[in-house]
Amino acid sequence: MKPTLRLLTISLVMAGVAMAGSVKAVQAFPDKPITILAYMKPGGAADVDSRKFALIAERLTGAKFVVKNKTGAGGLVAMKHVLSQPADGYLLMATTKSQVFKVVTAKSDVKVESFIWLAMNQSDPEAIITNKELPVNTWAQVVADAKAKAAAGKKQIWVGPAAGGLDHVMAMKTWKAAGITAKYIPFKGGKKAIIELLGGRGIAYVGNPRDTIGQPKLKVAALARSERLAAFPDAPTFDELGVKGLSKEIMWRGFAIKAGIPGNVRKFWNDLFKKVSTDPEWVAHVKKSSIDPVLYTHDKFLSIIKKDMAEVKMWAKDAGILK
Repeated sequence: MKPTLRLLTISLVMAGVAMAGSVKAVQAFPDKPITILAYMKPGGAADVDSRKFALIAERLTGAKFVVKNKTGAGGLVAMKHVLSQPADGYLLMATTKSQVFKVVTAKSDVKVESFIWLAMNQSDPEAIITNKELPVNTWAQVVADAKAKAAAGKKQIWVGPAAGGLDHVMAMKTWKAAGITAKYIPFKGGKKAIIELLGGRGIAYVGNPRDTIGQPKLKVAALARSERLAAFPDAPTFDELGVKGLSKEIMWRGFAIKAGIPGNVRKFWNDLFKKVSTDPEWVAHVKKSSIDPVLYTHDKFLSIIKKDMAEVKMWAKDAGILK
């Protein structure tokens, strides 16, 4: 064999080996356990959702998923941790609207563009929750009481988590739409705020219908949804109560990952979330909490996030939380 031909043959063989190795590398993901990071403590909504997702994802892919919790600063600690790690696709972050609100109110240097917002897969309607055992517990009574207190130079008390957070903003939106005034007192976490409501130290709690599960004293006095929920047939919507413009107020929940992951890895995640979104076990898990299962991927999801950030900035300035 002539030297030139021999060199050509060797080059082709080496190229073939390299190509085969490249294909093998592309097909290898994932070749080690994937971590899902929940910014809430064990038992919190993001933690529970992450663990259910992990079980379903393992069944669908055969890969190993591990859930870890990293709390702090309303989710900012988790976001910064994700951004400090390699963009290799092995660290998925459970996320919620509250976490993105915190980026704004804390004036964080975290950039939402540093993430791929893989899937918004839950739409959880906001709700005004009251204590059945208090004399003021229906929406009509809440409005009448607020107006009576305002006439006497006082303010009705509403409770919830996080000043400037999602539920605080929802409270301010509700007051404006209903033509009433009230005072929002924030607590460290929804559970503590609910304890205040149960103790009669507040008239209303701002949250989601799932917050009343296992709490027989609580009721949904007003629901931010176009239709009533099957599990809460007695809970009226804002539209039914004559309060317009609040039928689409939600807490969204989903998953994000650090930007810059390889194309084949992004395809893995896109395909997986598409499968999970219609998986009966996932749909049942979401609906069990009276949440609507949805699927919005990066472009749509990011547009929602940017709109939310602009909105919270406006409301936080109105409330004097942001200068």
